[in-house]
Amino acid sequence: MRDSFFHDGFPAANWGAGSFKVDVKDADDHYELTADLPGMAKEDISLNYENGYLTIAATRSESKDEKDDAGNYIRRERHTGEVSRSFYIDGIDDANIHAEFKDGVLQVNLPKAAGEAPRKQIEIN
Repeated sequence: MRDSFFHDGFPAANWGAGSFKVDVKDADDHYELTADLPGMAKEDISLNYENGYLTIAATRSESKDEKDDAGNYIRRERHTGEVSRSFYIDGIDDANIHAEFKDGVLQVNLPKAAGEAPRKQIEIN
């Protein structure tokens, strides 16, 4: 795993209130990624792995049932739009990536490719 795994390549300030939080855990033979996507449905989420980049995108559309009888909002505090995060992750067995979405939390299991050399600390003389 390279350090770039933890840097999505975009300044955090650009995401503002429309961002979502992601935790990444190195579990020896795989990575575990957990993304908080409250208020989203599974159908609103897209997960792609291409050229070493894992991209999570989510789109929330306006809900018709949030309006009063005249079709006007009385108060609306939900974000409508699209959010996206990309991570560069090398050495992944992409044929065996597994994802599950439950209760607003996306969990992605990214198995490491066989034969990946473990990181070794090199002593400097």
